[in-house]
Amino acid sequence: MKKFAWLLTLVVALSLALSACGAKATEAPIVTEAPVMTEAPVVTEAPVMTEAPAAEPFRVAVVMPSAINDLAFSQSMYDALMRIQEEMGGPDNFEIVYSENMFVVDDAAAAIRDYASQGFNLVIAHGSQYGSSLQEIAPDFPETSFAWGTTVDTFGQPNIFAYEAASQEGGYVNGVIAASLSESGVMGVIGPIETGDAKLYVDGFKAGVAATNPEVTVNVNYIGSFSDVALASEAATTHIAAGADVLTGTAQMVVGAIGKAEESDVLWFGTQSNQTSLAPTIVVASQVYHWEVALREMIALIQGGTLGGQSFVANLANGGEVIEFNPDYELPEDVMALAEATIQGIIDGTIEITLP
Repeated sequence: MKKFAWLLTLVVALSLALSACGAKATEAPIVTEAPVMTEAPVVTEAPVMTEAPAAEPFRVAVVMPSAINDLAFSQSMYDALMRIQEEMGGPDNFEIVYSENMFVVDDAAAAIRDYASQGFNLVIAHGSQYGSSLQEIAPDFPETSFAWGTTVDTFGQPNIFAYEAASQEGGYVNGVIAASLSESGVMGVIGPIETGDAKLYVDGFKAGVAATNPEVTVNVNYIGSFSDVALASEAATTHIAAGADVLTGTAQMVVGAIGKAEESDVLWFGTQSNQTSLAPTIVVASQVYHWEVALREMIALIQGGTLGGQSFVANLANGGEVIEFNPDYELPEDVMALAEATIQGIIDGTIEITLP
């Protein structure tokens, strides 16, 4: 009996041992980490590309005493503004508005004030007769730049520019050429009012004639008006009757005088604008104002925050005045050479103009 109990105990022990060995033979399951959950990416729409806001154009308004096609004073400014507009890339970048034939000063003053109230960057009063009006208006618009000519007077105002032409220079050149071509030894000059660039031109013309041929007689008639075409025609007729074979004059009224010169086959010398188209057979040369020389500087100053207080002079040296010859008039070679030498002499200072 004891032997049986012992055997039973041995069997149970062996069973337990085998069970334990079986457990060790089974590989433990491989435990992997649970996948890390990430948030789904946020999808946003591509940003909408918008164009940068266009720059505001530089805006200029000009008030003129005569028409923009007067072939004289007003056209000289209009043409200059159009050249600036082309340089700056067109009307989208440089806007121009104008009031022409504003020979009544009160009407011009109203137009100047109206343009200033509209926020133009630069308001130009193109005429010396507008000075007193501008002196009153400018202080009311301290953020607006104004300009006027022909003068160097800014009235001490920080928002007024002034500009003038050294028209005696081109007048002198025209006088030299005229004295070289005249056969009668008599010339006539039709002036408007004895002031500003008109007087400078007339005095310069007389000086050029005297320096070339002091025996030539230059008769001058100021008619007292910038725009009276009929009076200019009468003055030209009087000069021609007195033996003049060369005429010149300044301001918009000269279209009448040029007509009389053409009728009598009398030579004509122009100023302010190129007047060849009025009479291609008798216009020899014209002094042409290129106001863009002054306008460029004004615009740069305004864009830099300086609204006025400076004056500018257009002359032969800076290109503000240019002698434009009529290609259809056959100027003798020696006279052309003299004209070119005179221009260069004025530019380099070897010729000094002494005004009467």
